[in-house]
Amino acid sequence: MKRREFITLVGGAALAGPMGARAQQPARMRRVGVLMGGAEDDLEFEGRLTAFRQALEKLGWAEGRTARFDYRFAAADPALAQKYGAELVGMAPDVILANSPLVLRALRAQTSTIPIVFALIVDPVGEGFVKSLAQPGGNITGFTSLEYPLSGKWVELLKEIAPSVRQVVAINHSGNVTGAGYLRALEIAAQAAGMLLIAAHARDAADIERAISTMASLSGGSLIMLPSPLGQVNREMIVKLAAQHRLPAVYPFRYYVASGGLMSYGVDTVEVFRRSASYIDRILKGEEPANLPVQQPTKFELVINLKTAKAFGLTIPPSLLARADEVIESSP
Repeated sequence: MKRREFITLVGGAALAGPMGARAQQPARMRRVGVLMGGAEDDLEFEGRLTAFRQALEKLGWAEGRTARFDYRFAAADPALAQKYGAELVGMAPDVILANSPLVLRALRAQTSTIPIVFALIVDPVGEGFVKSLAQPGGNITGFTSLEYPLSGKWVELLKEIAPSVRQVVAINHSGNVTGAGYLRALEIAAQAAGMLLIAAHARDAADIERAISTMASLSGGSLIMLPSPLGQVNREMIVKLAAQHRLPAVYPFRYYVASGGLMSYGVDTVEVFRRSASYIDRILKGEEPANLPVQQPTKFELVINLKTAKAFGLTIPPSLLARADEVIESSP
């Protein structure tokens, strides 16, 4: 071998060695923050987050191997939402998953640069989280929940399952700015059904209890719970009070019915969290939230608890049972 060829080979090997070593270095573990509006020990959140992690793992982001997850739960407490929002932002994650306007507002106050993907926000444009559904335009995008007009379905279902109801109390968390949109839609539906709508704004569990007790004292009363972390963390109490007063009720999510509530109509929450993994994946791979359009729900579910209906003395019309996505026949 000629000396010049030997030098070239040795030099090439010397150059290839370090470059090859760098190419074999493991990719940097990415950090995903998760801020939830409910309580940490809530099985509903466990199901949502399990679906979210499983979907991410299929996309190549396995917890502990290619991604680290930091979880915080605000338990419907604005002060905790602010505290945990600051904590997560301070960890400088690559992206944050947020559930509920309560925690999304807390995060928005802390950062305008860290990408945030929301799940189950009803009106992201109205609340100022994004500029438009098609072009979010900032560091926030995500997946919406039930649109305001569809909430009129709750009134229709109440009238169908309990034709004698003449008035309904709609309980809204007083810190929930989206409540006004729901109440406008419910007022239109109630008028069409010949029912009186009574709006109750609750700050805490005691306010919810008072609203339910007041409605129970009136004849032909019924109940609608508007979506909020406050309702979620107090759902066992709400369902128990409705049963105690034999108050027909429609809820926005399945987990109320799984806890013994009469009926629910709303988005499949687990499916929304499963879909949200796709945006986390795209952001981790370099896409900007500003360019990812806000996605609307694709799957709604009607769930009925037959045992509760029987306890209330209600007969479910066969046509309603035929439309149900799930019928629960036992207590939780």
